[in-house]
Amino acid sequence: MAFETPRFRWQFLGPRFWGLWLLLAVAWIVIQLPYKWLLMFGRGLGRLVMRFGKRRAHIARTNLRLCFPEMSEAERQALMKANFEAMGIGVFEVAISWWWPKWRVYRLFSVEGLEHMEAIKGEGALILCMHFSTLDIGAGYLGSLFSIDAMYRKHKNPLFDWIQQRGRKRHSLTGDTIERKDVKGVIRALRKKHHVWYAPDQDYGPKQSVFAPFFDVPAATVTGTSRLARIGRARVIPCIQTRLSNGRGYVLKFSPALENFPTDDEVADATRINQLIEKEVRLQPEQYMWLHRRFKTRPPGVARRY
Repeated sequence: MAFETPRFRWQFLGPRFWGLWLLLAVAWIVIQLPYKWLLMFGRGLGRLVMRFGKRRAHIARTNLRLCFPEMSEAERQALMKANFEAMGIGVFEVAISWWWPKWRVYRLFSVEGLEHMEAIKGEGALILCMHFSTLDIGAGYLGSLFSIDAMYRKHKNPLFDWIQQRGRKRHSLTGDTIERKDVKGVIRALRKKHHVWYAPDQDYGPKQSVFAPFFDVPAATVTGTSRLARIGRARVIPCIQTRLSNGRGYVLKFSPALENFPTDDEVADATRINQLIEKEVRLQPEQYMWLHRRFKTRPPGVARRY
């Protein structure tokens, strides 16, 4: 079921949380700097993670090798560097979304395809998003435009969970958060004609998944997109955010709602969703979350990738 934003608890002031408070205070101070400075710092952070985060670098390198076999090793290395820089910027964008004045965040955005949202007015909808490095700042701006219920993973640290939920919900018009495993809560929201933020482009294991090609590689793909659309009687409308070059801000783009979706074939539906995601990723591959083990789950008898 949907849950309320957790309230501040006095125990958050205890010694257990002093280190996190200090880190948050430093982050708040740094995030007040000019936007282009933050982009520069983000790129630097990304390069540091690439250099010292050997495991994540291995995952990204493996993903890029599987998905872009036509590239030379030098081209993939350059793409990986750009990707880590983008992910580093994404860390600063989270803080921008949480702590900047709203007007300062929103002036960075332009919007395309609003007519597609108008076309589904009065209907429940899955807002199909993807794990680009701009996910948090894009979701924040999206919530300022429409009432969006967001699927949410609770953080183990209660103080960080409180900070995170406050940061995310500050942009929301009237939307709520739904724990990501609460399928019934999502269906209830859709049947109430709500719009639900949903990102199905990660490997959540073999349960409730089918193997569908992603960049011509079999990938465990959740069937939730078609099942939720069917049971929730909802439309599926893609939403993509893009970070523009040279500090020019962001574009949030809505595409038309999927037609003839879902069908009775879950594999065909999953393949269609993966093809849609792949198309968008190819337009901005440096901004996609290649640090995730997208091909962790393998078909029986197929060797592990990582």
